[in-house]
Amino acid sequence: MKKNPTSILAVVCILAILGIIYASMMPQWISKNEEALAEFSTERALNQVEIIAQKPHYVGSTNHELVANYLKLELNRIGLETSVQEGFTLNDKGLLVKSKNILARIKGTNNSKALLLLSHYDSAPHSFSKGASDDASGVATILEGIRAFLYAKQPHKNDIIILFSDAEELGLNGAALFVNKHPWAKDVGLVINFEARGSSGPSYMLMETNKGNEALVKEFANAKAKYPVSNSLMYSIYKMLPNDTDLTVFRQQGNIQGFNFAFIDGHYNYHTQQDDVQHLNKTTLAHQGTYLMPLLKYFSNVDLNTTNSTSDDVYFSVPFSFISYPFSWVLPMTIIALGLLILFIFIGKIKLVITFREILRGFVPLLGSIVVSGLVTFLGWKILLQIYPQYSDLLNGFTYNGHAYIGAFVTLSIAISFAFYHHFSEAKITMNHFVAPLLLWIIINAFLANSLTGAGFLIIPVYFGILLFGIFVITQHYSLGLNLLFSIPALIIVAPFIVMFPIGLGLKILFGSAILTVLLFGLLLPVFGSFFKKGAWTMFFFAVSIGFFISAGYHSGYERGEAKSNSLLYVYNANTNSAVWTTYDVNLDDWTKSYLGEKNQKAVGLNDLPLASKYNSGFTYSAIAPVVDIPKPTITFIKDSVVGNNRYLKIKIAPNRKVNRYDIYANPKMTFFNFKANGVATAGEKGNRLERDGSKILCYYVVGNEPLVMDFYINKSSLFDMDLIESSFDLMTNPLLQIKPRSDWMMPTPFVLNDAVLIQQKIKKYTAPVVPLKPATTAKDSINIAKDSLKKVIKPE
Repeated sequence: MKKNPTSILAVVCILAILGIIYASMMPQWISKNEEALAEFSTERALNQVEIIAQKPHYVGSTNHELVANYLKLELNRIGLETSVQEGFTLNDKGLLVKSKNILARIKGTNNSKALLLLSHYDSAPHSFSKGASDDASGVATILEGIRAFLYAKQPHKNDIIILFSDAEELGLNGAALFVNKHPWAKDVGLVINFEARGSSGPSYMLMETNKGNEALVKEFANAKAKYPVSNSLMYSIYKMLPNDTDLTVFRQQGNIQGFNFAFIDGHYNYHTQQDDVQHLNKTTLAHQGTYLMPLLKYFSNVDLNTTNSTSDDVYFSVPFSFISYPFSWVLPMTIIALGLLILFIFIGKIKLVITFREILRGFVPLLGSIVVSGLVTFLGWKILLQIYPQYSDLLNGFTYNGHAYIGAFVTLSIAISFAFYHHFSEAKITMNHFVAPLLLWIIINAFLANSLTGAGFLIIPVYFGILLFGIFVITQHYSLGLNLLFSIPALIIVAPFIVMFPIGLGLKILFGSAILTVLLFGLLLPVFGSFFKKGAWTMFFFAVSIGFFISAGYHSGYERGEAKSNSLLYVYNANTNSAVWTTYDVNLDDWTKSYLGEKNQKAVGLNDLPLASKYNSGFTYSAIAPVVDIPKPTITFIKDSVVGNNRYLKIKIAPNRKVNRYDIYANPKMTFFNFKANGVATAGEKGNRLERDGSKILCYYVVGNEPLVMDFYINKSSLFDMDLIESSFDLMTNPLLQIKPRSDWMMPTPFVLNDAVLIQQKIKKYTAPVVPLKPATTAKDSINIAKDSLKKVIKPE
């Protein structure tokens, strides 16, 4: 192999290819189109986001009702008749809420099944989130898309149902209410759902299917979305995570499938005070529009009865295109790839350009790079968490400088790879050593074919590597242009995952990105392996990595717009007439210390009744707080009777202040039968026994201060032992507590019950004590003594 002095050109070309790949994933401009009323306008959609996301609008808030009314008016304004579905639902996790869905329907000319456009309009509670991305962006996309669709008078055969669902942030309850209670649900053939788990980046398509995806994959390709970004591996991973959307309810409870479209970058803004219109990336909103318009036009005219299938396809996107093939091909493709590699190895052996000794030696730099890069990144992130303990303040696991850390560890992994190949490989034997990564990739694909079915498309870049290897052993010709050309599939398919994994799964998974970087380096070995000055490139990428680390360290603090999250709650224990301040925070700041003190005391006893949260967060510290006069709820035992071996109870808990949430607990030894809350039973309840985990019974989000009524049976010999926690989200405004405002570089911690005033007490009957009467000589004396005694009776709490 002759000397090639064009290594700089090769690196520049790879960076250019990566730039083109990124730029082609989503629009790079904003479609204003203010005059083109028949087209989707990002500016008009953004105006809708600004109106919807002016203030937090979580379920039970005044603004929530205002947003609901606004959506009805907007649908009316574009010529649609709206309807409202309202009712209680209790999901299988014990979340009870009264949801209010906003609906409209556009009749088609020859309806097969209806196409449903879905987004939720409630924002996340507890954290003062305005919900601009999640999910005003989805609602605005549908409003603007339907407006343009109707203005253009697009012909459509199928009915189009618009559902702005409620209580998605609490437990997908609005979707469950529609699927299980609304008569239109049986008409739905396909759902298109717009969501968000961040505030920027490309919008990814994720399918939700109960059986096979083959028909949906083909129909999505036929719809010809301009910027498709998706692959079957993402959904395989998505199904393993504790995440779901309203569409999950349609799939599980209604056997209705469809498409999710969601963006995940800017994850640090998700469910926070920073989910406002200023943080929403406008080109991301435009990307949502580029999905809706072609899919709306296409699926409103096809027979939606034909979108079901039993077979699965592997699928992935490339710039401006979408590719799929049957999953049944994955294993044969892997076997064929192995056969081709073995064939070319023996051809190379016959031509004396390949030796088994050098093939084996090729595993040394490859495996060495994988092990060292993975360990350095795994341990490196652990060390960084010790150096910067504030990184644990953000529960979602992705810091504001997270992209810099991705760049740092990726370039460090590249430097490590160059270092290993500098010491253990030479340019003239690059193609011998290229066999090792090709064989390792084939082994990985063989494993994934059975364990992670959606990853079957990762064999594609391996084929291009094998063909490049075959060309070399047959012609013994080296060409930088040819090597770069055959490397493009690896860059298109593998490179995006290096960034996507830590964004989607948190920086704790950075070691996976490092290992994937080395594996990608292996597929690009015909390019990088030919560099004669690998030592210089080692130092170059090491220096770039250091630059990223310096940048990340410089931006490791907090500021307005990149705020520190913190938490504070006031907990009054009515059983002991005592109160404490408490927090979930590990690292206290000046604001929390002003209530919890400089000497942190562990939160003792507060986690006995666990409050549900996404990351199972528990209280960390507490301090004694003043007892203030907070009105306690009224507990009424409406019915308490014995029926056979069972005891029937109907209990009403009514608030005496403005409240937002009730959490109900019971001794784990208690068994509940025929449990209902506000007249509804748990969705999907098996038999008449209430299934629960631990002491938690239910979490009720209150709308309009409506009381909680529970009725159930227990064994008559069971010890009755139940507790409640009543919460109001008014800690910051409660005049009894006078909490000082946060600094502008702080924000409420999301995903937990926060900024709340809590009352904890036992659920039990309160009876007046018997006061003995004094002896009376006359009837008049008896009456007076009785009156005096009644005055002494202690009123029930």
